[in-house]
Amino acid sequence: MEFKKNQIVELYIDDIGNEGEGIGHIDGYALFLKDAVIGDKVRAKIIKTKKNYGFARVEEVIEASKDRVSPRCSKARQCGGCTLQHLAYEKQLEYKFNKVKNCLERIGGLENIEEKMEPILGMEEPFYYRNKAQFPVGYDKEGNLITGFYAGRTHHIIDCTHCMIQHPVNEQILLKVLDYMKKNNITAYDEKTHKGLVRHIVTRVGFKTGEIMVCLVVNGSKKNLRNLEMLIDSLTEVEGMTSICVNINKEKTNRILGSKIEEVYGKPYIYDYIGNVKYQIGPLSFFQVNPTQTKVLYEKAMEYADLKGEETVWDLYCGIGTISLFLAQKAKKVYGVEIVKEAIDDARLNAKMNGFDNAEFFVGKAEEVLPREYEKNGVYADTIVVDPPRKGCDSKLLETMVKMAPKRIVYVSCDPATLARDLKVLSEQGYEVEKVCAVDQFSHSSHVETVVRLKRK
Repeated sequence: MEFKKNQIVELYIDDIGNEGEGIGHIDGYALFLKDAVIGDKVRAKIIKTKKNYGFARVEEVIEASKDRVSPRCSKARQCGGCTLQHLAYEKQLEYKFNKVKNCLERIGGLENIEEKMEPILGMEEPFYYRNKAQFPVGYDKEGNLITGFYAGRTHHIIDCTHCMIQHPVNEQILLKVLDYMKKNNITAYDEKTHKGLVRHIVTRVGFKTGEIMVCLVVNGSKKNLRNLEMLIDSLTEVEGMTSICVNINKEKTNRILGSKIEEVYGKPYIYDYIGNVKYQIGPLSFFQVNPTQTKVLYEKAMEYADLKGEETVWDLYCGIGTISLFLAQKAKKVYGVEIVKEAIDDARLNAKMNGFDNAEFFVGKAEEVLPREYEKNGVYADTIVVDPPRKGCDSKLLETMVKMAPKRIVYVSCDPATLARDLKVLSEQGYEVEKVCAVDQFSHSSHVETVVRLKRK
């Protein structure tokens, strides 16, 4: 049977894809549908066809799955942020557990892996968990000033000031900024013409300290923000307002933040904690966006590291030292490596602020720093912790890790596929996977974090 674009079909959803999309089959032909749940019977319009599979859009749910729930956010289907809000939370967790398991089996070639997997660590309250938000500013079709989030895979702004996964204080902040812009004829930036002033409203909230930062990303400077005192007076009415600043981004690019910051009010940073460790966070700092689950994630990594106080630990891709300083509480010595100089500056500052004199940091690529320090300076490690970006670890780095022969490796991953690829290499080079634990760091999305403990055979 041949399928065509815009054809209306009815089908039963019998599987779930890598991005959380529903999958249905008609005469062996697979259709991928966003916002569909296993067990749904749907009427759908085909929007794209390939030889053996295609993509369709749900037009009507004829029979709802028992696992389907009503999204708490009215913009969930439009916005690109919450792709799984229509799926019962316990089923989201089940999907993420299986996503990790399937990758480790299929890509990693790891047998009987489910026996080594602990139950996934989910959230008690999987809403309002994000401590950072970046809201693009623009206009609707009628020319009204709006802010919100981009629709999935587009730069079309969905008007949304109340987001179900962001800190609730953001709505108050956004309304105040929009009100200020309207009263002072401050324009929004237009990506097509590269004209207009305000590009994004960036917020950061310290969940433990209550401190708040607001940063306006502008195609100009703070001098272009007329009557700025009005905005300061308005925003400082918000309890916890600690920092207001402007980020300069005049580039004709999709990149959100520029490199230059101009202070407007208060200090150019806020503080927050993960566990007992205090961190200073600026507008450009990388900091995990879900502090509740980050604590869970790092505590699991600490448990897997099983430090006794005499170990030398290398923390690769360390960022601003978030995991490094957790490890420094129990290790004899921690070495952190990160390519971004500003992140290492933050890491050193955070180590000093917390009184850790057993943490040392290197600027550079992990796959260059570790081989250099090992081959030229003879460094060693009892334990190596890696927390790479989605692309996983560089092959040169894995090779050096194996040569150093640490007793234990703790691998923290944000991508099960590259995790599985790297575990396959380590497993073939003398390491054995002991334990695996998935952590739900991004509820209502398809993303999942994983912690793995490996021991030398």
